[in-house]
Parts: sequence; structure tokens; C-alpha cells
Amino acid sequence: QVQLVESGGGLVQAGGSLRLSCAASGFIFSSYTMGWYRQAPGKERELVAHISGGGGTVYADSVKGRFTISRDNAENTLYLRMNSLKPEDTAVYYCARYITPMKRADYWGQGIQVTVSS
Repeated sequence: QVQLVESGGGLVQAGGSLRLSCAASGFIFSSYTMGWYRQAPGKERELVAHISGGGGTVYADSVKGRFTISRDNAENTLYLRMNSLKPEDTAVYYCARYITPMKRADYWGQGIQVTVSS
């Protein structure tokens, strides 16, 4: 079965950096676009970035220039490098398998907390 397991979250000061990882299993990782979503308290879940199997990327305007999504198809792992973090980046971050034609995810990880202190 499809499994997505996030790691690397935590507490960081504003201006700092974190790298999230997502270990994927149960499907042919390289064949799928993968994405990172986040959900802040009281807000809807939003797409942060996604990356195709070939490496093409799309970012939300709010993170462009600060976040970098990448993947290692040999290791079935998705990454999100987050630099210049802001308090408004505080959220639970989710790894997801993204279905491009439907513009939505079909499988999610359990989520991991990222907290940015001011």
C-alpha cells in the first residue's frame, strides 16, 4: 500500500532553515508528481510546491525564492528545503502524491509540525 512518511520538522527562529523529507513506498515513485502541502491553524490546507517525476517544479507565490522542492527517485524520497523562514510559515506540512490532471492529491502523509518563532 502507498505510504508517505515525513521527517525533519521542528522549531526554528525566523530567518532560519529546515529541510523536510518524505520517504515514499508502495508505488513507482518516479512515475508520479509529488507535492508538499501545509495547513496553518484555522486555515485551509494549501499547496506549497510540487515536482514532476522528471523534476519540473511549481511553487506557491508565498514561498517562491525561499523554498526548494526536490526528489531522489533512486531513494524514493521527496524533500523540501525551507530558507528564510517566517512566522507565517508555521503549519503542519504534508507530503502528498499529486495527480496533475485532477490538480489534487490522492495520498497523504501523516503531517509534520513546523513552527517558526519571531
